[in-house]
Amino acid sequence: MPIYAYKCSACGFAKDVLQKMSDSLLTDCPSCQQATFSKQVTAAGFQLKGSGWYVTDFRDGGASGAAAPAPATDTPATATAAATTPTPAAAPAAAPSAAASE
Repeated sequence: MPIYAYKCSACGFAKDVLQKMSDSLLTDCPSCQQATFSKQVTAAGFQLKGSGWYVTDFRDGGASGAAAPAPATDTPATATAAATTPTPAAAPAAAPSAAASE
């Protein structure tokens, strides 16, 4: 059964009431006996916790169940080009040794 929050607009008395959804709304304030007791809008009183909520279901932007794309790997042509291209640190080191031999 849900818990509803009620508040009296005349005297300010507030009370949480456990009642069925099919029960009629309370209208008479238990404190001042006026017909100004009304149900308040409140936030939900539960939290979704555990390994089955959000962390595994919704973190990937709604693509759950779909296979993730495979990470890109270097093709043999790019790996060979990267291995034969001199790095900036290696290029200056080669120039002074060539000048020293002249």
